[in-house]
This record gives sequence, C-alpha cells and structure tokens, in this order.
Amino acid sequence: MKYLFIAIIGLLLVSCGTRVPYTNQVRDEFGLDSEQMVKKVQFLTSATIILEKNKQSGGQATDDSGVLISSSSNEQDAVTIPIGTECVFDSFGSNGELIVRFEPGAGKTISFAQRGGSNSGKYYLVADWKNGQNGGTLKYGNEMFLARPSSGTSFLLVKKKKLQKTKRKNRVVKGMKV
Repeated sequence: MKYLFIAIIGLLLVSCGTRVPYTNQVRDEFGLDSEQMVKKVQFLTSATIILEKNKQSGGQATDDSGVLISSSSNEQDAVTIPIGTECVFDSFGSNGELIVRFEPGAGKTISFAQRGGSNSGKYYLVADWKNGQNGGTLKYGNEMFLARPSSGTSFLLVKKKKLQKTKRKNRVVKGMKV
C-alpha cells in the first residue's frame, strides 16, 4: 500500500510539468509564431506584480457662518497579481511584446517584452521605469498605475512537460531442436 501511494504521488508530480521562462527559444521550439498558436498557451507570472494609484484632491473654502474650511481627500487603488497567477495572450504589441490579460475588461492588459541589455531572452513586465526607485508607470484598465520596483523582476512563465511513450514487447524464445 505504501508503494502504491508513493507511485501515485510520483505520477502526479511528473504529470504537472515544469515551469520555464517563456523565451524566443521556447517560441521557436513549439512553433508559437501565430496568434492562433499563442492563444492556446497558458502563461503565468514569475513574481508578484503590485500596481498602485493615488489620487489626492483638496481645497479651501468658507462655510455659511464664515468659518474657514480646508478639505482634502486621498483615494488609493491597488491591483495585486500574485506569483503564479495565470494569464492569457491578448495580442502582440508593435515592438514584438506580448500583451496578456489577467481579467476581463477594457484595457486590463499588461505588456511583457525582452529587455535590451539582457541576454536571458525572458519576457519581463513593461513599464516606464524612469522614476527609478519609485517604480514604473503603466496603463491598466485605461488608468495610469505605478508598478512597485519589485514588480520589475516579473517575467512570463509557461508549463512544459515531456511525454514519452514506449511500447515494449517481450517474448522468450525456447529454441529449436533437430
């Protein structure tokens, strides 16, 4: 019974596949050149992506009794995409980036592309990283968000597994006598 349990666990682990970075090498190996082929692939994130947006407003005025009023409001919105979140291909960008979707809705897509100075071939999160340590800005849901600096390490993963069938036929020959 113990051996059967170990065999079942081993089979489950083998059947899951391994997560590998999506690269041009993987694309070429599986012939993922057309949109039809890429739409069949399940993508995942390698790191947590956190997008934040802050909106502040305020003003000064007086009320009916002549009291000075200073008001301010702060509205915060955050979108968290945890590590390993599944996403689907939406379209190709103008510079060869992959645009993926994590949820339905207009403009709720994020671009991933290869980095210029990197030779790993991985497709990393695309944002305007000019802010330096504050993070990078990107558009999500038709609104501008600030991606935390740690989000910049996120790249696309795919599950890859090998299937190998072996058909084996054994027989014992008894030989011949005269």
